Amino acid sequence: MKFRALINICFLLLVFTACSEYLDQVPDDRQTMEEVFQKKQPSEEFLANVYSYIPDESNIWDGSPWTGNTDEVEVAWAKYAIYRINIGNWNADTAPFSQLDNYYKGIRSATYFINHIDGNAEILKLDGQDLLDQYKAEARFLRAYYYFLLMRQYGPVVLVGEKEIPVDASVDDIQLARSPFDSCVSYVVNELDKSILNLPLIQPAEKDYGRITKGIAMALKSRLLLYAASPEYNGNTDLATFKNLDGTQLISQTYDKEKWKKAADAAKAVIDLNIYQLYKDVSGNPVKSYRNVLLTPWNNECIFVRKSNNLSTWDIHCSLRSAGGWCGLGPTQEMVDAYFMKDGKSIEESPLYSETGFTNNIYNMYINREPRFYASILYNGKKYFGGNITSKDSLVARFNFSGKDGKKYGGEDYSHTGYLIYKNLSPETNRLTGKNNSRPLVLFRLGEIYLNYAEAMAEYGGANSVEESLKYLNLIRERAGIPKYGSDELPAVSGQELINKIRAERRVELAFEGHRWFDVRRWKIVEDMMGDMHGMDINSDGNQFYRRVVVSTHQWKKAYYWWPITQYEMDRSHKMVQNPGW
Repeated sequence: MKFRALINICFLLLVFTACSEYLDQVPDDRQTMEEVFQKKQPSEEFLANVYSYIPDESNIWDGSPWTGNTDEVEVAWAKYAIYRINIGNWNADTAPFSQLDNYYKGIRSATYFINHIDGNAEILKLDGQDLLDQYKAEARFLRAYYYFLLMRQYGPVVLVGEKEIPVDASVDDIQLARSPFDSCVSYVVNELDKSILNLPLIQPAEKDYGRITKGIAMALKSRLLLYAASPEYNGNTDLATFKNLDGTQLISQTYDKEKWKKAADAAKAVIDLNIYQLYKDVSGNPVKSYRNVLLTPWNNECIFVRKSNNLSTWDIHCSLRSAGGWCGLGPTQEMVDAYFMKDGKSIEESPLYSETGFTNNIYNMYINREPRFYASILYNGKKYFGGNITSKDSLVARFNFSGKDGKKYGGEDYSHTGYLIYKNLSPETNRLTGKNNSRPLVLFRLGEIYLNYAEAMAEYGGANSVEESLKYLNLIRERAGIPKYGSDELPAVSGQELINKIRAERRVELAFEGHRWFDVRRWKIVEDMMGDMHGMDINSDGNQFYRRVVVSTHQWKKAYYWWPITQYEMDRSHKMVQNPGW
């Protein structure tokens, strides 16, 4: 009991230490901690604690801003932190969703594990050196992942190093400056490459599903290098004055085309593992295929998932009020308009699109759309199964003012856009009976990797780049049930037009999965999509409901490219520089 109590105390110390204390030592009784790392179970518990810092990004209203602060979704409730972000009511002292402390705790915990697990007597005796090497590789990946999460939110970060700073270190010794973004990328890529050497290709035991594999590390490398090649980080002269106090440039001022080649190679390496496949429903129905990518646990498209999550609450927030839900996560009209028509063309290009009249009591805006639209958007008049509705029955969504899911009777619980998210909404969750659908939260999947590769190849150019880009772009469209580029229905595209088509496809394929925030920033197009958000007229009934109106204004200024370092941390550091605009 004393031994387990000591472990619990150590974990608590690791979890609750503040960010600026991540350079401090763990408890002084080092011999006791060395004894801890001679045992298998407490060592595995320590590693499980390192995993615990992986964020649960299913809470887009009060836990993660990467969906609710884009042109994808309007969150209904002003009481949640995302509302403050959208109206611009935040600064360096009051910034919600700050993860700086949390991720550095994870980094410190991973480093401590890596530095102390070698020679674990019980693991060596029971399982051998290979398991020790695998555990170290998992911790090394997790440390790299937490650095990546810091980089995507804060830009260039402080690289702490491989050793714990002595407990008697002077104040000057623990003052570290931010590293240039390219140096951060190189460090994380190197760490991922090291981890890949000792990670399993797959986790053979079901109890270990969700643990790190080679494919997970390679997928993170793909995403990181794609970001690093993008305009935000690759020759961004808008940030020429973003430097450390010693004059070190933090963002590269010279465009390097070869960064796109590195990104393409990293994505292709994941594809060439040949262990992941685009999920396709046995029925061949493209709506079911796309919908069940996120609803079917452990399918072959999923690369990295978080087993424990808040998706049951996501289900309730997305569900109709008349089915026992809270009716509050409303896709914007901008997102609705992004979906293609069934002929594979945009609504601007397709002759099938109409904003007048009705077909079988459904507004023609929603007729002849592509399958992913029907798998993702709950619109006025659409049949709904789920919540407290039995499998034999259905409801018809009514978001107009006097409708059963509309504003008149909703209190705070009504869609502000006249739509609800249908993607990743499980029909098995029922708030009224307490029934939840437990499933993994998908963090990386093969569909993203195909689009990463297509984009990187299109940007890089060269021999076969167009063919390779179109091949993987068209694999996504084929699964979606819409015509391919270069088919009889659609011409092939190249150059900037191809890049634009890939961006449009990415917006639809990865909608509501937490990519849009980072994509529009790395492409440096965020100014074009923030501002007024639109929806249907939820203050009206009848045909007047089907009018585009402004439902909110998402505030934007250039400082929002990255999260601010808190003023508290700035005041404690002699070498830290703030992000531009804060």
